[in-house]
Amino acid sequence: MSTQTEVAQFGSELKRWRNHRRYSQLELASRAEVSQRHLSFLETGRSKPSPEMIQHLSGVLDVPLRARNALLNLAGFAPVYSEEPLDSPALAQVRQSLETLVEAHSPFPAFVVDRSWNLMLANTAALVLTGLLLPADSPPEIAGNVLRLFLHPQGARSSVSNWPQAAAVLIERLEMECNANPADGHLAELLQEVLDYDGVQEALSLAPGHSRDTFLTSIQVESGPVRLRMYTAISSLAAPLDVTLQELRLETLLPADAATADELRRLCADLL
Repeated sequence: MSTQTEVAQFGSELKRWRNHRRYSQLELASRAEVSQRHLSFLETGRSKPSPEMIQHLSGVLDVPLRARNALLNLAGFAPVYSEEPLDSPALAQVRQSLETLVEAHSPFPAFVVDRSWNLMLANTAALVLTGLLLPADSPPEIAGNVLRLFLHPQGARSSVSNWPQAAAVLIERLEMECNANPADGHLAELLQEVLDYDGVQEALSLAPGHSRDTFLTSIQVESGPVRLRMYTAISSLAAPLDVTLQELRLETLLPADAATADELRRLCADLL
């Protein structure tokens, strides 16, 4: 059973989400079709919310599933959404489907990342591309995280000819994710980490007014004799009911010209 302190903590967190989404109490009440008085009582802890009301307001505020569980906990209720590891038996069918999608994209790179941009699944072409991008002396942990792979000083910088523009788009994506989920301190820490990398701030200043298209990102690779011109496409799972699944992103790289398509086929020919 929730205590008065828990109800007050829920109210404070609800107000924080409302302010972050830039809604007035009146506007949120109107969108949620509840009275402003009731919303005010919820925010001040004078009224205890029901699980249904928490879910309803979370939907209006577009609160991610991880944060919805946290709101339910603050109000004294059990979490509603599971958070299963991707390799758990409960997600076996989903994982198999993702593996099929990733492999079907060969010989072009495709991979799946989690909310921290850690590499969860990758096809052979993506592993080949990683080998092209990273210097031989790169720390091994860089290869397992897409952000660090592209932005770390010992990462892919020297192999990506349009690195400042690509870096700016990646950071913009991370900023958008932080903005979508302000309660996720881990994302904020990751953003600060990459912004503190040597050369990142200079790269951002070199790309003023760049096209920050978070769906398509151009990547130009030059590694020895290999020249690749690609663009990325990003997708997520529709209407997931598990925290892990909501936070997954499927990223595919497609050739921007026929020469790149031929080169990727050649690079993967002996491995597929």
